[in-house]
Amino acid sequence: MAPWQRLGEPASPVSEPAASLLLDYIADRDNMNTATNQASPWLFPGRGAGQPFRSDHLSALLNEIGVPVAAARDAAIRQQLLEMPASVVADALGYHDKTTTRLRNESGGTWSRYAPGDHARSPAG
Repeated sequence: MAPWQRLGEPASPVSEPAASLLLDYIADRDNMNTATNQASPWLFPGRGAGQPFRSDHLSALLNEIGVPVAAARDAAIRQQLLEMPASVVADALGYHDKTTTRLRNESGGTWSRYAPGDHARSPAG
């Protein structure tokens, strides 16, 4: 059975090869001795019942093994801006639209003619 990720609603299936990596990790998580709920559904369970790892703790662990978290986050946002309009990325990630517009321009994005708003309505109203 493929794992599901929940970054919002609804949850989405994880495709291969990431699915196998996640299932292997979940089957052999080394931090479960300190987790309050050892049957936790969280990928990275925290010490508090029903809570995930704190994000600053996870960032520190990733930095220790050589993953530059800030650079990876910036690269991911810039990639999203090449694929979507800056206003959509701003709304999705909670950024100011001026920030995402600046990042889009720095990244060479071409969404300059995107009309934000409700595109589900017909022009006649």
